[in-house]
Amino acid sequence: MGHLYIFVVLLASSLSIINAVELTFELPDNEKQCFFESIEKGTKSTIEFQVITGGHYDVDMELTAPSGQILYKDVKKQYDSFTWTADLTGIFKFCFSNEFSTFSHKVVYFDLEVGDEKPLVEGMTSHDTAMTLMESGSENIHNGLSFIFKQQMYFRNRESAGRVFAESLNKGVMYWSLAASCLILILGVGQVMVLRSFFSDKKSTVPVHS
Repeated sequence: MGHLYIFVVLLASSLSIINAVELTFELPDNEKQCFFESIEKGTKSTIEFQVITGGHYDVDMELTAPSGQILYKDVKKQYDSFTWTADLTGIFKFCFSNEFSTFSHKVVYFDLEVGDEKPLVEGMTSHDTAMTLMESGSENIHNGLSFIFKQQMYFRNRESAGRVFAESLNKGVMYWSLAASCLILILGVGQVMVLRSFFSDKKSTVPVHS
């Protein structure tokens, strides 16, 4: 547990610096993992999560405000996204639970974005200051690359989930083929033994002449 708390502290520190984090972690069966983030009042935040592998690709998720109020709670979700604005400054807690599963090991991905992204040009935004053609083009390219990056991450997670499912299906087919081959072999040997027993019975009933 000590390592988990250290990890959470490091995670919170990194979030306060970059205002965003993406993390993929393992969630064993019958376990629950929580993460914490300090958010100032009036800050808009978004959390998005997705179960990549394990069981029915579902997990319980709960987001709690510093006051103890539950802002978001849902059970057995494969993926979801939630946006909220902090009513007060404090530590927000979001937990992922796999306690309902007795043997399925899950891999969960989440993306937490806190606050608005800083403008490319310091002290200049497209809302209050006229932007030059180059600055406007840079802003559009930046927004496009950000969108592409998020889409790539989404499809990368989907590809990972599909690959794990395909590998599991391949193992199932291989084991079924081995079992079917063994069954066919046993049936073949059994049929040979039965046929041999028929011929052995006929030979034993033939009269012997002196």
